[in-house]
Amino acid sequence: MFLTNISKSAEATFILLGFSEYPKLQVPLFLLFLTIYTVSVVGNLGMILVIKINPKLHTPMYFFLSHLSFIDFCHSTVVIPKLLENLVVEDRSITFPECITQFIFICIFVVTEFYLLAVMAYDRFVAVCNPLNYTTAMSQKLCAMLVGATYFCGIFCCITLCSFLMRLSFRGRNIINNFLCEFDAIVSVSCSDIHVTQEITFAFATINEVSSLMIILISYTYIFITVMKMPSAGGRKKAFSTCASHLTAITIFHGSIFFLYCVPNSKNSWLMVKVVCVFYIVVIPMLNPLIYSLRNKVVKETFRKLFRIQLYSDKI
Repeated sequence: MFLTNISKSAEATFILLGFSEYPKLQVPLFLLFLTIYTVSVVGNLGMILVIKINPKLHTPMYFFLSHLSFIDFCHSTVVIPKLLENLVVEDRSITFPECITQFIFICIFVVTEFYLLAVMAYDRFVAVCNPLNYTTAMSQKLCAMLVGATYFCGIFCCITLCSFLMRLSFRGRNIINNFLCEFDAIVSVSCSDIHVTQEITFAFATINEVSSLMIILISYTYIFITVMKMPSAGGRKKAFSTCASHLTAITIFHGSIFFLYCVPNSKNSWLMVKVVCVFYIVVIPMLNPLIYSLRNKVVKETFRKLFRIQLYSDKI
């Protein structure tokens, strides 16, 4: 039965409606998303390069940040090129294997980012609450294991959700009222009973949200208590400053995901779903490198040096 469903579903096609209900906005949206994607690619790849070439940034925090930039780059690259294509062509179809492949990568990178942000919160906790033993506590081996664990969580979640998705049947041409192959959008066009699958999705999203947020909240509770005990106002300001960028990234990312997957009634408005998807798929990967680079003097100085070197080489 399982193999039969896969065989029949493989012949199905999906139509990604995207923003086709706004024909006059197709060109402006294309230019807007192209600009955002360009900034995102340059920002995230630039952040990875800057961290790699500057020895001052060879610390656990920037090791995690380089992986966050890699995830954001991959995340946006999986979706935005297809979004741009659908804004300029009339045939917005995508085959079942292509749609499932897109979902697989989206799931892996989104869940990985969940836990990577939690790991970064733990890193900030160790840096602020135990600064003298920070280098020892956050060894290269431990950092590599923590990053590996975040990718494992993403892959495990993806495999589990895909196993439920593959049990559903799809026939013919199916209209997806979104610009990407998001899980609930795929499930909504299935001709099978989707109740159990929807409940599983909600449970997984809630578990990932709650578990990662618990790590973040506990870490920042200890950070807040430690910072408030500091006698110097300058010390408190510096400690809060090191956490501000991370807190901003957490608020934006988790706010979007919580609304989309953990609020049952949020599916009532597909326009709102599209807007939230744009935010966490398109906008957040652009914002993260800006958030972290604009508040860090070392990163900004490295960017300036790279820019000056490039200008000098162009003149030569």
